[in-house]
Formats: sequence, C-alpha cells, structure tokens
Amino acid sequence: MAGLINNLLILLLVFQNSCLGFRNPLSVFKRYKDTTRSLSSECLGNNRPVISLGLTDFALDIRMPGVTPKQSDTYLCMSLHLPVDEEAYVVDFRPQASMDTVHHMLLFGCNVPSSTENYWDCDEGTCTDKSNILYAWARNAPPTRLPKGVGFKVGGETGSKYFVLQVHYGDVSAFRDKHKDCSGVTLHLTHQRQPLIAGMYLMMSVNTVIPPGEKVVDADIACHYQKYPMHLFAYRVHTHRLGKVVSGYRVRNGQWTLIGRQSPQLPQAFYPVEHPVDISFGDTLAARCLFTGEGRTMETHIGGTASDEMCNFYIMYYMEAKHAVSYMTCTQNINPDMFRNIPQEANIPIPVKSDMIMMTHGHHHEETKKTDDSFSLKQPKREEEEVLDQDFHIEEAVDWPGVNLKLGQVSGLALDPKNNLVIFHRGDHLWDGNSFDSSFVYQQRGLGPIEQNTILVIDPSNADILDSTGKNLFYLPHGLSIDKDGNYWVTDVALHQVFKLGVHDNEPLLILGRSLQPGSDKNHFCQPTDVAVDPVTGNIYVSDGYCNSRIVVFSPNGMFIMQWGEETSVGKAKPGQFRIPHSLTLVPEFGQLCVADRENGRIQCFRSETGEFTREIKHKLFGRELFAVSYIPGGLLFAVNGMPYPGDIVQGFVMNFSTGEIIDTFIPVRKSFEMPHDVVASEDKTVYIGDVYAKTVWKFTSTETETVIEARLKNKPVSTESQKKWEKHHIVEQASPGISFVLITTLLIIPIVVLLAIAVFIRWRKTRVYGADADHKLESSSGRILGRLQGKGSGGLNLGNFFASHKSYSRKGFDRLSTEGSDQEKDEDDGTDSEEEYSAPPPPPVSSSS
Repeated sequence: MAGLINNLLILLLVFQNSCLGFRNPLSVFKRYKDTTRSLSSECLGNNRPVISLGLTDFALDIRMPGVTPKQSDTYLCMSLHLPVDEEAYVVDFRPQASMDTVHHMLLFGCNVPSSTENYWDCDEGTCTDKSNILYAWARNAPPTRLPKGVGFKVGGETGSKYFVLQVHYGDVSAFRDKHKDCSGVTLHLTHQRQPLIAGMYLMMSVNTVIPPGEKVVDADIACHYQKYPMHLFAYRVHTHRLGKVVSGYRVRNGQWTLIGRQSPQLPQAFYPVEHPVDISFGDTLAARCLFTGEGRTMETHIGGTASDEMCNFYIMYYMEAKHAVSYMTCTQNINPDMFRNIPQEANIPIPVKSDMIMMTHGHHHEETKKTDDSFSLKQPKREEEEVLDQDFHIEEAVDWPGVNLKLGQVSGLALDPKNNLVIFHRGDHLWDGNSFDSSFVYQQRGLGPIEQNTILVIDPSNADILDSTGKNLFYLPHGLSIDKDGNYWVTDVALHQVFKLGVHDNEPLLILGRSLQPGSDKNHFCQPTDVAVDPVTGNIYVSDGYCNSRIVVFSPNGMFIMQWGEETSVGKAKPGQFRIPHSLTLVPEFGQLCVADRENGRIQCFRSETGEFTREIKHKLFGRELFAVSYIPGGLLFAVNGMPYPGDIVQGFVMNFSTGEIIDTFIPVRKSFEMPHDVVASEDKTVYIGDVYAKTVWKFTSTETETVIEARLKNKPVSTESQKKWEKHHIVEQASPGISFVLITTLLIIPIVVLLAIAVFIRWRKTRVYGADADHKLESSSGRILGRLQGKGSGGLNLGNFFASHKSYSRKGFDRLSTEGSDQEKDEDDGTDSEEEYSAPPPPPVSSSS
C-alpha cells in the first residue's frame, strides 16, 4: 500500500507540473527580469522592456541602451531575446525615434545575433544565421498597425528567437552635447493565433549609378514570382536625398497594376495598398525609383552613407499560415525591355510642399533647399498628392488609473460641460434573473434604493473623483446624458422612470413616468434605457426600452409630444422597428437622432423633429448586438457591441457618419471587454467605454497612425470555416478573465479521486497491475521555403557583400547589414452566471449588410 501511495504522490506532482500549462503565459517574464540588460537612466521605458497587456498580449520595448555615436554614418545594432518560449505574433509597431538623430531603423528577426554585447557596430553583422526584416522606419514615419488577423510569427519551434535592431545615425552633429540615444521601436505581441501570417518582400536596386547633373535617372527592379499566392496590404518606399518618386507594380499578362507610389521625401511610413492586390505564381513584381543627379558634382552610387543613394520598395503581405514565407527579396531586373510599358505616372515626381519637407525633418523655421517643383519633369499639381493623408487610431490610454476605480455595474457615461467624465453605476445592486417578474415589475424593492452615490464626476486626466451624488435615489441605474446646462438626465429600469437632476440638487428637477409601474402609454415607460436632450429646442428623447420598442419625445417641461417605433416583426427588421432601443445620440449638425438598436445589431437614424427614418448603419463586424452609440461634431460616430456570440468580436468602432464606413476598431489592452454597455466621446477623439460585467471604465485616445483598413482583408485566402474557428477562439480568449482558482483546484482534485478509486478497486480485486506507458514524442520541423541572401556568418542581409560584387560600387569600408540608409452580473459566490440585463429572445438569423 505504501508503494501505491508513493506512486500516487508522484502522479500528483506530474499532474501539477502539467497544470502549469494553465498559467498566464506572461508569468515567464519573471525569469526574464533577472537577466534584463543594464540600461542608461536616460532611456525611458527601457527598464521595463516587457510590459504585460493582459492575459494573452504583451509589449516589447526594443531600444538602444543609451548610445552616443561618434562619427556620421554609424550603424549600431543591439539584440533582445524574445521573453517567451511559445510562439507569438507581432501585430503592431510603434517607433520611438526622431529624424533629428536617426537616419533610419531596421528590425530583424533571427536566432543567433552577431554579438552578445549590449550593442555593437553593425560592421560585425546583425545575425550569424538567416534573418528576416520585420520593420523599417525613416523620416519621422508614424506607427504601423497590421490588419486584424494578421501577424508576424515569432518564437515557438520555427519562429525567430531574437530581435535585432539596427540604427543608422547619419549626421551626428545632434550629439555635440554628448547625450545618450535610446531610439528604438515598441512591439505589440499576442499569443492569440493569427490565421494569416505577415511577411516582407524587399525590392532593391544594387547597381544604379547616378551621373552628376543628370536630370532624370531610372533604377528598375523586376522579378518573377514563383510561390504560393500572397496578398499585399502595405508598402513603403526608401531613397536618400536624390529620390523623387518610387513606384511598385504587379505585371500580369502585360497589364500593370499599381501596388503603391509615393515620394521618398515624405515620411517613410508603410502606406496602405489602396486597392487589394494579390500576387500569384507566374506574376512579375516590378518597381522603379526616379532620381535626379542635379546638384551633385560626382557620381552617386548605391551605398549605406548619407551621400550615397538607395532604391528600396518594401511590400508587406500576408499568406495562409500553411504556406507562409516570412521574407523574400528581389535585387535584379529580369526584363529591362518591359519597362518601356511602365505607366507614365512612374516617371512623374510627386510634388512635395516645402513646409511638408520641413515637418518631415522636424524643423519649421529653417530655410530649405529647392523643392520638387524645380525638378525638370513637371506635371499639373494634384491637390490630393500634395497633402499627406494620415489616419488616426484609437488606442487605450494604458497609464490612465480610472480603470482601477471601485465601481458597481457601470451602466451609463457622459461628459459634462467642463469635459469631465461622469459615471452612472449601480453600487451594490445587481440586475439578475430575479430582478423582475414576467410583467417587468421589479421584485427586489425590499433592498431599498442604492445607498452609495451612483453618479461620480471624474477628472479625465488622473481619474480623481471631483464630485458625487445620487445616493438613495435609484434602484437599477441605466442611461445617462448631460444637457448644455450641465443637468444630469438618467433612467432607472427598476423604477421605469426618467429623472432630471441638478448638479448639486438632492431632489429631481423633473420626473417622467410612474414609479415602479411599467406601461406603454404616454405617462408610463417599461424599462427605459437612455435619454437625450436637444441643445437647441430642449426637447427630451427617451428610448423605451426593454419591453417597449419606441422613441418617446417630450417638451422641455415634460409634456408628451410624439412617439415612433414598433416591435420587430418576424424576418429582417424593417426601418423604424426596434428590438431594444438601447442608446441614443443626437447629431445636431444634421438634425438627426441615432439609436443603437441593440438586438438587431444596427444603428438607426431619424429626423429629430419628425421621427422620419433617414438611414441604417449595419456591419457584419457589429455581430448580433450593438449596445451604444455616441456622436461628436465633425462627423464621427463611435459605437460598441456587446456580449459575444460565436464569431463575434467585442470591440469599439469609429465610423464616418456621412458614409457609415468603419474607420477604425479598438479594444483595451488592460483587462478585456466583457460586456461594454455605454460609450461617450469628446471632440478631441478621447473615448470612454463602461462595462457592466467588468465594472470598469476604459479611456482611449487617438494617435495619428498609418492604418491599414481591415476591409482590405475581404479577399483573404482563408476558408470561411477556419476563419470562424479563429474568431471563436479569439472571442473565448478575449471574454475569459482567466483560469480561475476554483477551476485549477478542481482539475487537481478530480484525477486524485479517480486514482484513489482505481487503487481501491485494484486492491479489492487483488489483481496485479502492469502499466508501461511508452513516451511518444511528436517531432515537427519546417524547412525554409525561400533561401536568403547571405551576410556575415551564414545569414543576414549584408549589402556590403552585394555592392562589393558590382563594378559600380567603389565605397570603402561599407560592410553594413542594412537595406537602407442587460447587464447581469456574474455571481461571484457560486461561480454561475446570472442573466445579464433582460435580453429579448434572439431573432431568427438574418443576413448582415455592410
């Protein structure tokens, strides 16, 4: 028996070790912290190179460790080990550099860096094995964000284990004060498997010579494509000072299709491919760089110094994971004659305003050299080409402490006239399956009203509580809005009423509806959800509600004016039909009122004066439910969907009100959306979202960024089934707050009980046990599909070797590895889920329109 007990203990230890697989993947960072490199105190952010962003995501800060280059055209490299063993996916790149000090940066992925030092001269190489370019930056380019579902794969069995950052310091006059440089890039990585794998295709001229004084010089590159299909979504151009325009094309059956065209004198960002372009076996990829030799007295060659030139056209693409190739290059011109048919646009420089050139360099008051208007080949100026088109991206303000406020179920948000955030929450009350009977009469009056202040005024910068009110007034708070005079307008679904409150008044200034009496006439509501007040007329709009399907309008003193809306009929919802009108927002510029038609998963807009239907906004990305909507002057509409169904992603949306087009989507990095319930936005595009399940509020801010619109993935090559599986997996990971202690304990106890039962049975039968489990190890390997250009060591892209092999190259010492210069609360006591706020039965499936 003692032997049996010993065996059971061993099995228990083995099982406990296997359960470590349930730990948060970011726990491996603890071992990484002990080996963090020593960094300069001037390098902000470098003391925490790894930042947890939730259960599955993390940020990696890759920075130069406080360096001071001593001569111009210095290339310095540093490496950072991927802090996790599991495979991860890079989904976002955020540069931390200025053109005032850095000429360009490249980020490589590999397994064996050329040095183990904190940093080293890149003349030693970047990697001793094969390396992939993951990112490139120059000329104050904004951040690059990948489309949803696309990522650069790193780690695991086949991905890169190291990141190597190469920084080219062109003119070091900025270091006269001997300050230390901490330039680099911050990566956003996720453990969530991405169905599409990103890669980089580099087209590069290596033998171009630009004669002095020559007005027009072409550098052409072309290669046959002989791989699995790839889908292009972003491009980037790079030259030095003599470059005027760089253009890239797909050539198929003699037809030239533009991939991208841009002036290299503008910020060298990754720009979105305007129209989806796919590359198939047998296509030709072609690119042309247009230079001028005017102003030069000597020949200019391709090389790595600021006085040399480069001709690079980068393409970001994605492929199906099973066929993915992470990096490809093209450095030749397989058919010079084909360029006789290149579109004329490739021979015309893009005009760049002088002030844009100054902004690109970070200067605003210095005189500049001649602009491109002095270039010999001219064209009529096209306004859209003279203005750099930059989008904005909404992302969480991760340093905002408001996410840690102690709140009840957050049901409503608004901004007061001072732009302070106002939160409406439920304190210690919950909306669950016991709150109402079948007639929608509130069943928990015995609890009394909420004893805490339910309305909190929050400083938007530091989340300090500036004021509070609403104690002993409400049972189940829901909607909140604030009028132009700063009065609070709220709804209570338990009381079936709407209230107007002064900021410092203890008693309501106006009450609509009858207390605790549900109804559908002009004097009653049934669980009203939201209220909005017209800033011009003072008219009051009430969305009513969970058990009515209408919008009710009152005069400023509470007199009934009109109503519209009806319950959704069987089949596709018609205009003016609602299935829980859940949230309201006024659009004064267009005289409209927009409604989040929750269970129909859409936004409906009406003329506020007449109730006449004007439009519907509905997207597949909304999923089945759309919970809240908020409009800001300037034509932007913000929305958030709610509890996920299989295939839905809970996220925030930014839309163009005029077109209904989705401009951006966003999710938090701290915690996860569980059931976001309300959204409010300010004119500066600061967005707040409150969540009834998570009992928290997130703050999001806008940043100018080069955004690749998700719509460009419409022709993605993954099957519908695999995409659905990925989305379902994504939802499960996003909605789950983590493996609970109870679950882990249960998993530990169950096998012990089973083993004990087996032991008792064996003893009872007095039989001998023979058990020998052979270990089966599953070995997998994947070969690299594409051979790469060899640098120092055995791998790495080394232009020095390229250039040295060409007659035209005469630079000495260039051997750098470079390519360029209802809101139901979860019951925490019993672990079960109570019902969220009342939700109408889901309608029959209907087709979603975008």
